[in-house]
Amino acid sequence: MTEFLGSAWWLLVSLGILVTIHEFGHFWVARRCGVRVLRFSIGFGGALWRRVAKDGTEYRIAAIPLGGYVKMLDEREADVPEAEAAQAFNRQSVWKRIAIVAAGPAANLVLCFVLLWAMFVIGRPDYAPVLGPASGIAADAGLRTGDRVLAVDGRQTPTWMELQMALLPAALDRADVPLRVAGADGAERALDLRLSQLPQDFDQRQVIRSIGLVPRHFTVPADVGRVLPDGAAWGTLAEGDRITAIDGRPVERFDDIGPLLQALGERGGDAMVEVTRDGERLAFPLEPREITDDAGNRRFVLGIEAPGSIELPPKDAKQQYGPVAAIPVAARELGHLTGQLAGMIQRAFTGRLALENTVAGPLTIARATNAYASQGVAWYLTILALLSLSIAILNLLPIPLLDGGHLLYYLIELVKGSPLSERAMAAGQYVGLVLLASLMGLAFYNDILQLVR
Repeated sequence: MTEFLGSAWWLLVSLGILVTIHEFGHFWVARRCGVRVLRFSIGFGGALWRRVAKDGTEYRIAAIPLGGYVKMLDEREADVPEAEAAQAFNRQSVWKRIAIVAAGPAANLVLCFVLLWAMFVIGRPDYAPVLGPASGIAADAGLRTGDRVLAVDGRQTPTWMELQMALLPAALDRADVPLRVAGADGAERALDLRLSQLPQDFDQRQVIRSIGLVPRHFTVPADVGRVLPDGAAWGTLAEGDRITAIDGRPVERFDDIGPLLQALGERGGDAMVEVTRDGERLAFPLEPREITDDAGNRRFVLGIEAPGSIELPPKDAKQQYGPVAAIPVAARELGHLTGQLAGMIQRAFTGRLALENTVAGPLTIARATNAYASQGVAWYLTILALLSLSIAILNLLPIPLLDGGHLLYYLIELVKGSPLSERAMAAGQYVGLVLLASLMGLAFYNDILQLVR
């Protein structure tokens, strides 16, 4: 219940900020172009609060907080007195109309830059891009436990999030990428991560796992979470014991236990299992037992399970800059994220991005916003910047009913020298309505699919 309320709250707050800035862009440029604004509304439906300014503009907060709009004087919508006709939107030059329509997405781009700048000034705490045990493609590339990934395809990766963001597009394209890594001893080396070996049907929601990477901060300690009845360790090991060595071989992580037991079982006989318990070091002779798992594989086990949950260590990396130094960094990040998002849209149309990962609905956005906000101000500014950029780019798509659709009409008007006919524009509106309804349906379908999973 707490997560639901938190998600709903942060969704409403975020939408309120983003929609207000977007509509303010339209509003501000319209006023500068001499267009009379009749209403500035945050939300749709009946007014919860309204105020009429001296210039006649009505400001309102409406009941349905999923959007907003700016209503301008327009002869196509209602009769306009001749004395006010010069202030009507439709009477403006095509360049002024383009400026007014483009101002909304432009305001979201400016907001994205400001949010990124603030995030870098505050400093976003994260984990260092240090690896735990590698497997699959990652192990084949030569990545080892303790490696720090310094750069992916020339782009520096100072944090784990930066590493994930750098690997995601390459994985979706199944393109090999060069890595620059530093080993636990500090020595740097260059590697090739062959993402072309990813299967066609790999889980795009679990890219890092599909590659075979495990972050160091997700590494499960070698603690005993549960001792299974009638197992080899029953009556000897206890919940909370930390295994430090098996047969004289050191154990640092729970994943280290399996290979050591396998080697011990193949050899036969028992061995000393060393543990720490309540600060005391103990050693027990134990012989692993052979089992056959559900897949038919033969394994040797002690009959213990890992802890059901682990506590993440403190974050050990932070992206932070001074107010001046953060300006170019935020500008570069804005350009990079814009390219990333545009690439994702392209992948969606070409089929390289799975349908279920193309459009996020309000439930998914709400949960993500709540998750980011729970990590602190800098992380909330990150998700808010990403949402603002998404609104800007999606609104520029050439779909009628969106800002991009209106811009397309005006560009056609510039080319042909006259506006599109009312019939052509009406047909475009129907097409846009169908496309937007389809996108909304896909978004809600993806929301439901995520909840089921």
